[in-house]
Amino acid sequence: MDEDDIEKAVIAYLKKKGFKQTELAFQEEHQKQSKNINNSSSLSNTNSSASSHTDPDIAKQILSFSQSENVPAKYHEGYSKLRSWADSSLDLYKHELLRVLYPVFLHCFMDLVAKGHIQEARAFFNSFREDHEMMHLRDLQKLEAVLSPSHLEEMEFAHFLRQSKVNIKMCQYSYDLLLQYLHKAQAIVMLGIINEHINFQVSPGQPSSVSDDAEVVTLIGSGQDAASLINQKEIQWGLLEDSIEERFEKAGGLLSDSEKVEGESKEGEAEENKTKSVEGGKQGPSLKKLKKDKVGGPTGKVSHIEGGTTSAAPHVKPELPLPAIPMEVEHSILEDLRNRVQLSSMALPSVNMYTFLNTQNGLNCASISHDGSLVAAGFSDSSLKLWDMAKLGQQPGNASLQGDIDSPPSEQVLGANGQRRCYTLFHGHCGPVYSASFSPYGDFLLSSSSDSTIRLWSTKLNANLVCYKGHNYPVWDVQFSPVGHYFASASHDRTARIWSMDRIQPLRIMAGHLSDVDCVQWHANCNYIATGSSDKTVRLWDVQSGECVRIFIGHRSMILSLAMSPDGRYMASGDEDGKIMVWDLASGRCITPLVGHASCVWTLAFSCEGSLLASGSADCTVKLWDVTTSTKMPKSEENKSGSTNRLRSLKTLPTKSTPLYALRFSRRNLLFAAGAFSKSA
Repeated sequence: MDEDDIEKAVIAYLKKKGFKQTELAFQEEHQKQSKNINNSSSLSNTNSSASSHTDPDIAKQILSFSQSENVPAKYHEGYSKLRSWADSSLDLYKHELLRVLYPVFLHCFMDLVAKGHIQEARAFFNSFREDHEMMHLRDLQKLEAVLSPSHLEEMEFAHFLRQSKVNIKMCQYSYDLLLQYLHKAQAIVMLGIINEHINFQVSPGQPSSVSDDAEVVTLIGSGQDAASLINQKEIQWGLLEDSIEERFEKAGGLLSDSEKVEGESKEGEAEENKTKSVEGGKQGPSLKKLKKDKVGGPTGKVSHIEGGTTSAAPHVKPELPLPAIPMEVEHSILEDLRNRVQLSSMALPSVNMYTFLNTQNGLNCASISHDGSLVAAGFSDSSLKLWDMAKLGQQPGNASLQGDIDSPPSEQVLGANGQRRCYTLFHGHCGPVYSASFSPYGDFLLSSSSDSTIRLWSTKLNANLVCYKGHNYPVWDVQFSPVGHYFASASHDRTARIWSMDRIQPLRIMAGHLSDVDCVQWHANCNYIATGSSDKTVRLWDVQSGECVRIFIGHRSMILSLAMSPDGRYMASGDEDGKIMVWDLASGRCITPLVGHASCVWTLAFSCEGSLLASGSADCTVKLWDVTTSTKMPKSEENKSGSTNRLRSLKTLPTKSTPLYALRFSRRNLLFAAGAFSKSA
């Protein structure tokens, strides 16, 4: 091959990879050499001699790189050697070097598929997938479906990987070792993949701790630098000014501890049993549910308890006009505040469990009102059912018991078998109901469905009031704001939207996630909402401007649940792998991961004074976490062994065969839970 052919091959390769600056520099250098040849033959001989020892060598290396990319065996050989070298490195640097293998493995596989080497790609994938199944099983299961080059564009996850760079943290010495190996071994294909798809965050000093591995590989569309820039925006995370709780605290209306305990005992007597069974229509959840099984964490009510975490929180003005609170509702809230019991690691809450029976895999979501008196559930048959706990167990002759909506009077309270129903049945959606949310005062109920709509129901009139249309795809989650009137929705269309009850069109649209927005949660001061997504990130949005003000990175799987602390400073997020992360909203950093669940975390809830966090999971357990200890844990302690996680977990409450769908702390700090009994669990 002569020099002209080499030049053409190099330029073609640079164009293919999009290296425009390198292409221009190469062409300019070639033009200079041609000009020198024409001006002076003697100088031309000198330049030709030098060129034969430099430029052709560099060009041939680039050419060999271009040609080797079309040889499938080069990928298997290059990755196998890199894997063996990293695995045999010194233990001090080994865990940092091993971080490179996963993104290289992904892009080797996708490059082979993109070039049409399907059989070689499958063989490569099956040969090395076991190395990454422990940490990235769900990602690998998605990539198994890639069987042709067109799938790389059609599959959202694969397309996202090819368009994004992976950020990897590494110390300077580990980085130098990697470069030395790649150049010494002439691993041209591996070097090309690393240069194109990996962004190294090199830090001086010693290698990072092995415990940091969960956060070293992050995938975001705009890169880590853009996320860091967004997280520098100032936010006002404090509580609302002139709230009922603030006025109550200033008035000094708190009861003594003995009076609080007496108030709690009265509330407990009203419930009679700590476990109530609810007859459902169709379902019992499987541990392998899809998105329809997700229920966002309940909204924590703002509170100011003496000695609690909320007393020191700053106060901010609302950005949205807030609705007036009816006098009778305000009196009810004040009564609850007077009888509130302060919880701590030494004083755990009482728990009331509502269990759905005979639901036959049709239950998708559950929601509990703020006082625990109402329970709603959405089903795959498009129905929404409402139970009034005060009416359970009453005599069948009681005429106040409600039945189907829009049914003849004779059918209002009768089921298909002629027996009286113990629930109110709402019909209106034409697809599975994925989420339900009560207003703060229990007079309204929202539901969202796969039919792309959100419906507002009156629990007093037992009627559908409004149907909100705006999303183009299934709506996975909907949540009322802490003050009512406003609500937020999350959808498969990758957006979250802010609505008000009196308008049929959304007030704000929050767009920026790279995949489904699976759950949404309001901040305590109503000025922000948080969204969790299948892109493994959580974002915080300014309600007034619609801008993203925080991006939280660290989860390795889709986010299923969110909860805000009552003082508005912290946020908890739970994912599909069972991991919970507690975030500081001011800094955008993860304070501590909470590890203990063995399956999806479907629901989270903070206690009213913010000292405890309750989590409900598909592993059939409710866990109570000490938030105060977790948020004050020194960084040096966090990097030690897993004993700190055991200290943060206060208690585990097993339900045997009942996965948890919803958790709610009442205003008196009584914990309510809802789940569906599963015979297969």
